[in-house]
Amino acid sequence: MKRWKQGAALIGSALVAGCSLAPDYQVPDVPPVPVSFKEAGPWQLAHPADTMPRGPWWSVYNDADLNRLEGMVEARNPTIAEAVAAYDVARADVAQAAAPLLPQVISSGGIAANQQSEKRPLRRPGQPNDYPSNVLGATIGYDLDLWGRLRNGLAAQSAAAQASGADLATIRLSMHAELATDYTSLRGFDAQEKLLREAVEIYRKALSITQARYDGKIASGLDVAQAEDQLEATQAAETEILAQRALYEHAIASLVGQPASSFAIAPRVEQIAVPNIPTGVPSTLLQRRPDIAAAERRVAAANAIVGVARAAFYPDISLSALVGFQDTGQAALLSAPFTFWTIGPQMFFPLFEGGLRRAQEAAANAQLRGAGEAYRSAVLTAFQEVEDSLSNLRILGDELRQEKAAVISAKRAADMAMSLYRGGATNYLDVVQTQAAWLDAQRTELSLETRELQASVQLVRALGGGWTTRDLPDADMVAQTDPSAS
Repeated sequence: MKRWKQGAALIGSALVAGCSLAPDYQVPDVPPVPVSFKEAGPWQLAHPADTMPRGPWWSVYNDADLNRLEGMVEARNPTIAEAVAAYDVARADVAQAAAPLLPQVISSGGIAANQQSEKRPLRRPGQPNDYPSNVLGATIGYDLDLWGRLRNGLAAQSAAAQASGADLATIRLSMHAELATDYTSLRGFDAQEKLLREAVEIYRKALSITQARYDGKIASGLDVAQAEDQLEATQAAETEILAQRALYEHAIASLVGQPASSFAIAPRVEQIAVPNIPTGVPSTLLQRRPDIAAAERRVAAANAIVGVARAAFYPDISLSALVGFQDTGQAALLSAPFTFWTIGPQMFFPLFEGGLRRAQEAAANAQLRGAGEAYRSAVLTAFQEVEDSLSNLRILGDELRQEKAAVISAKRAADMAMSLYRGGATNYLDVVQTQAAWLDAQRTELSLETRELQASVQLVRALGGGWTTRDLPDADMVAQTDPSAS
């Protein structure tokens, strides 16, 4: 009968050993996903497959300087390095959470000299006042984890580490996109500086013509003053452009991990074409954004924490053994007569803690709900950012085409005004106004080209930069604590 009870107890323990009190995990529901992006329009083809360029997505801009700088971001950016360190910490936390699932072996030993009081209560006659005590032993413990407390803790840490890996991907994407945006701004300023420099030369020649006409009593002093004002204002605008360019150059220096004082990018004017960026269908966006993946993994972690909180209501049973040697220094310590041991199960079960466990369970459930809402918010934000970028690209494309037509008209008006002025058919104010309108139209055109490029960068960023959930580190990877394994 006794053996039957022991066998039943062992079978019951084996059945319960796989128990987990965490809720069955389900990815939180999101609003219905549309079949296509609203702002894409007929100009932007959608493909069912994920066709975003993987790896160095910035190479689609075919700019050697941009490719070189983006490589420096990956190697030297301190924000990325900080995120890598945070990911390594999260992976180490996984290893710490996994350790209690294995038997724990702790050795101990000590050599002590002791003296007891002659008046110690219950002291037997003849006991020496001074005596040595030598101990060498080992404790072996194993938590049965009947209710999944440790396993759910490990699951929570693993999911949190995966979220940290997705955070790292998000930060990398953000830093690379920020560099691409700053770089396009800098090249836009290069183009504007070239335009203004050429305008300065044109206005300087116009001033010479006006001065000659004034000397020949053909033009008035007002014409000369207006020509001088136009020249000086354009020179001031050129100086302002150089000042703004310097700020973006400094920002790029910080992104690539170099002091701004020792960093420079040579001016260059070269048209960067806006690439065609396939958006895919909206349903793929949930697998292409690392921030969405991070939010989902945090929901999984919060779900496992609920299991940890629920397990606290049940007894924590473990097996432990203590074995070793002990003597008083009179003989060899490591010999059979001086061995001691103890073995048996231990149970820890709180009887009264003033509602602590229920409060912890309520907090875990609230955190699970909050993580679910954060996931839904990340999904909605992702769709908004894609639609914003598509809208910007479409509208900026239309505006740019309109502005190019305006540039042509403004040039025609400026050439006509100068021709009429030379023939004495109009005053110089008309020349100044038409030339200013032409210059403004050209600057607006360059600004729109830069904004269109930046909108394409933001679209790549909104689409995840080629990242997919296939790049999310799995449980085996996050359990590795060697940073080189990342």
